[in-house]
Amino acid sequence: MQSAETTPPAAVPPGRRFAALDAARGAALVAMAAYHLTWDLGHLGLTPENYALTPPGKAAAHGIAGTFLFLVGIGLVLMRGRGEAATEAIRRRRFLMRLLRIGGAALAITAATRIAFPDSYIFFGILHCIALSSVLAVPFLRAPALVSALGAVAVLAAPHLVQAEVFPPVRVFDDPVLAFLGLGRGVPQTNDYVPLFPWFGLVLAGIAAARLAGPAAARSSLAEWAATGRAMRGLAMAGRHSLSIYLVHQPVLLGLLTGVVALSGQHPRAGEAEFRRVYARNCTETGGEAGPCRIAARCVVVGFRREGLWAEAGRSFTPADRARAQALSQACYEAAASPP
Repeated sequence: MQSAETTPPAAVPPGRRFAALDAARGAALVAMAAYHLTWDLGHLGLTPENYALTPPGKAAAHGIAGTFLFLVGIGLVLMRGRGEAATEAIRRRRFLMRLLRIGGAALAITAATRIAFPDSYIFFGILHCIALSSVLAVPFLRAPALVSALGAVAVLAAPHLVQAEVFPPVRVFDDPVLAFLGLGRGVPQTNDYVPLFPWFGLVLAGIAAARLAGPAAARSSLAEWAATGRAMRGLAMAGRHSLSIYLVHQPVLLGLLTGVVALSGQHPRAGEAEFRRVYARNCTETGGEAGPCRIAARCVVVGFRREGLWAEAGRSFTPADRARAQALSQACYEAAASPP
C-alpha cells in the first residue's frame, strides 16, 4: 500500500471540481470584498478614518490573503491529480492557461494602478504572488509532503530571521528591484503588497495539507458535498469565477462610492485620526514628549476647525495660514506640556 507521502490525493477524473473548495474560495472572496469596501470608504473619506489600515484591518487583510494562498496550494495538487501519462499534456496545458490568465491579470492591475495611484501602485500584490508561487510550487507537487511542510516553515520564518539579523545582514535585499521578495528592511509604499516571503510559505502549506489529508478527504463525504441553498450556491459560483470577480469588484465599488461621496460629501471627521497620528509622530521626532504630543494633536484639530484651517490642512496653506497654524500648534503643545 502506498503512503500519503507518495499517493497523490486527487484520485478523481481530471477536471472535476469540488464544490466545498469552490465555496471556501467564494467565502474568501466575500471577505476580500468586505475589506476592500472598508478601504474604499476610508480612502474616499466616507468614514472618520480608514479602518482597513488599523491593526485589526491589517490582521483581517493578512488572514484573507493567507486563506487564498493556502487554497492555491490545495488547488495545485488537485489540478495535478493522478492521471495517466496521456493526461499529462492536458494538465500541463490547463496549468499554463491558468498561469497566463493570472499573470496577465496581475500585469493589468499594475498598469491600471500605476495610472490611478502613481505613488502607491501595485507592483507585487496577491495575483503577482499567486502567479510566481504557482511556478515555484511545481517541484513540490512531486516531492514528499514533508518536503513541502519543511519548505513552508522555512519560507514563513525567513523574513523574521532576516529582520532579527540572526544571520549576517544581506543589504542587497533592500534594493527596490528585489522588494517582491519581502526580505528587505523597509515596506514599500503600495496599495497591495504580498511578497514571496513569507506568503509563498502558505502555498507550500496548502500543498502539504492536500498531500497529507487529500486521500482521506477524496474518499469522504466532503468530496461529494454539493452546495444547496442560495447562499452556498452563490459562494460556490463565486469560487468558480474568482479571478473575474477579483478584477471587477474593486472598480465597481470605487465607482459607486465615488458617486456617493460626490452627492453626500465626506464624513465630517474624515482624516482626523490620521492627522493626529502623523502630528504626534512628527512632534516626538522633533523632540516633543509622547504624552503632550498626543494631547496637542487633538488640540490642533479643534483649533484648525475653529480657525477655518482644517479644509486646507497640509494642502495649500498660504504663508499667513502657515504662520497661524504654527502658532496654534506651539500653543497647543505648550498647554499640553505645562504642569497642571
